[in-house]
Amino acid sequence: MAPADARSEQWRSRRARRLAGLGWVRREDRADGTPVRFVADELLVLDDHFATARQAFLEQGFTVRDIVEEGDVPDGFRRVRLPGLDVARAARRVRVQAEAAGDGRVAAGPNHVFVSTPFEHAGPYGPPRPVAPGSLTVRDRAVPEVEVLVLDTGVWLNSPLPKDRYVTDDFESDLQHDDAGTDDGVRDGDVGHANFVAGVLLTRSEHVRPRVMKIVDTHGVCRESDLIAGLGQAYDHQIINLSLGGYTLDDRPPLLLTAALARLLGTGDRVVVAAAGNDGQHDRPFWPAAYAGTSVPWRRRVIAVAAHDGRRISDWSNTGTWITLAAPGADVTSTFVHHEGFDDGWATWSGTSFAAPFVAAAIADALPGAGSARLAAEAVIAGAARRYGRYAGLA
Repeated sequence: MAPADARSEQWRSRRARRLAGLGWVRREDRADGTPVRFVADELLVLDDHFATARQAFLEQGFTVRDIVEEGDVPDGFRRVRLPGLDVARAARRVRVQAEAAGDGRVAAGPNHVFVSTPFEHAGPYGPPRPVAPGSLTVRDRAVPEVEVLVLDTGVWLNSPLPKDRYVTDDFESDLQHDDAGTDDGVRDGDVGHANFVAGVLLTRSEHVRPRVMKIVDTHGVCRESDLIAGLGQAYDHQIINLSLGGYTLDDRPPLLLTAALARLLGTGDRVVVAAAGNDGQHDRPFWPAAYAGTSVPWRRRVIAVAAHDGRRISDWSNTGTWITLAAPGADVTSTFVHHEGFDDGWATWSGTSFAAPFVAAAIADALPGAGSARLAAEAVIAGAARRYGRYAGLA
């Protein structure tokens, strides 16, 4: 095994162990080995199919009294918790019944677990590496300011990010025990992920003012319901950056996420820029980026971003017919956190996580002239003159 491949496998194994240690996460692997992760014991169901779900629970030996309904879901949905529930089996049971009745909607599904997109991804592009300080754009007060919502990890204050250049409701003042290093000295966790994403925005554009909202924990993990809650706060923003995502059991769109994005993007002037994921998958939809390749009416409001290394698509970047653009994602330099080995607080890191804000920054730059986020996104896509394999991209 080549050294890079060995390091890749080591990093991948470490991340898998970390996720396996989270007792509330369940995993089901597809035939190709790609994992689908979801919240243990929880099923999301359309109201119209709750009777079928209840029957599925009874078939697994539960009683009606065992059913606990949780909140934090939009109208028209149920979120049910049953300790010991075979979630995948129950979801499939409801879906088969719905399809037999002629309902083409996704009738039930797990509360999926999404990850930030260098999380669990491997090799030389896995951990951040220290680098000499880069440079941030100088804010010209005469230039129109565009706020970009970043749904991500928390922002750490001990960072070279200028505090007057971004907004956040969630500050973490210091690194804590769950950011501990591993026995080989590699940082294990995604602390600093939002700092890095915000830094990409600020190094690329003098228009951008990132607003970072914490929905992802320091391990890089969030539930579908957490993402829905964050999107519920996005209505005042024209550009939303999502450097996160995941897979579903049958590759169909996640239940709650579809409803939330339909409400967010079906009206108003908003676009979502989403990372394509880093598993090297070439035919499997990674949500939410993969909405760009569906038939939903708002699909062109989702910009799915793959990563390139300046010459070609990075071999670890997901690809597919649903990709909108490619952008730089290999060995990106940005703001990180002041930490042992990171005295200057800057790092080089790779992943589609960092290709996405590159595109979000370009849309923010185009917004004042275009007059709308939708038209700005279209201008950026149309202006992508370079080709990286089969995809147009930004250099």
